[in-house]
Amino acid sequence: MVVDSKKKPRNVWLLGITSFFNDIGGEMLMPILPLFLVYLGAPGIVIGIIAGLREAIGKSLQIFAGFWSDRIGKRKPFVIFGYFFSGFSKICLALSTIWPIAIIFSCTERIGKGVREAPRDAIIVESGMAHGKAFAIQKSLDTAGGIFGSILVFVLYDVAKLSYVSIILIASCFAFFSLVPVVFVKDLKTKPEKQNMIQQMRKLPKSVWLFIIVSTFFAFANFGYMFLILRAQQNFSGVWAVGGPLLLYVLFNLIYAGFSIPFGIWADKVGRRRLMMGGYFLFILMSVILAIFNNLTMLIIAFILFGLVYAILQSQQKAEVADLSPAELNGIAIGAWNTVTGLVALPAGFVAGFLWDLNPSYTFVFGAIVCFAGFVVFYFARKKHWF
Repeated sequence: MVVDSKKKPRNVWLLGITSFFNDIGGEMLMPILPLFLVYLGAPGIVIGIIAGLREAIGKSLQIFAGFWSDRIGKRKPFVIFGYFFSGFSKICLALSTIWPIAIIFSCTERIGKGVREAPRDAIIVESGMAHGKAFAIQKSLDTAGGIFGSILVFVLYDVAKLSYVSIILIASCFAFFSLVPVVFVKDLKTKPEKQNMIQQMRKLPKSVWLFIIVSTFFAFANFGYMFLILRAQQNFSGVWAVGGPLLLYVLFNLIYAGFSIPFGIWADKVGRRRLMMGGYFLFILMSVILAIFNNLTMLIIAFILFGLVYAILQSQQKAEVADLSPAELNGIAIGAWNTVTGLVALPAGFVAGFLWDLNPSYTFVFGAIVCFAGFVVFYFARKKHWF
């Protein structure tokens, strides 16, 4: 795909604002979703499967959305549909009364993410900003919305005493409102790709695939936020049984948002690979803390570390893929990375949930061991200049 030389840096801010409003709704849902599922009677292994399945669905669709956005030369329609469908699925989730039905709609909610994300990221790449800074801006605004959303869900649940259902319905309203800024996003003029998906994937440099392989270690290790929420709930009781974990989730989002842009700027200046290795190390440290300790002080430290890990890896891994791939294949490259790492999340969630039912500490030991293996592979891959 040939991209118009006239760049659109304004698109980064518009999509960031869209992410801000969408993540208000998203982060209102995310911290209460595992609690909602437990309330409906879902066991720990189901929580793990859902965590992995949501990630797998959200990411596995991205290679197809990325391919078709490259193929037809338009990205904006995918973005609009994706945000709309997520909002619609939240309404259906709120109306679910048994956990199997809730599982279905908690998963379909991620279809929207899968459709919109790779085309949206391709628009960001084509905006003209340095990749690390552009993705950090988008992620920072996304997480700022998450902070507001997680504070709002605390207020609505603990202060206003609203039910899970009411909160999820309010979250869907924010999801629909996020469509407004997308209207003003300008699709860059592009020449549609005529090759099929397999031909496009074969054109991706070897370095892209090597980085994707290395990234799967962290994807397999990452047990996700749900088990941090459940771990936190073990330390609270009474009126704080839900409010306590929600406040720790707010702390996570504060750290995530506050450090995303500084890390992005630093990565563009000094190199993101060293920074990503630091992110892997922090994840290992966090996992060890959660495996050994189960008290409030260590939980606070763990949530801070988790925020730093996400501030580094959520944007910089994606920026690395964009740097390694040709501009005309950004959609398929980012989609391939998201798809592979997302599919790995499904067995990872199953293992994490199975271990949680045996002993919660086992989940975090598993994460530390797998991430350490990924850290070692990344180190040697970097030394051998595989990417």
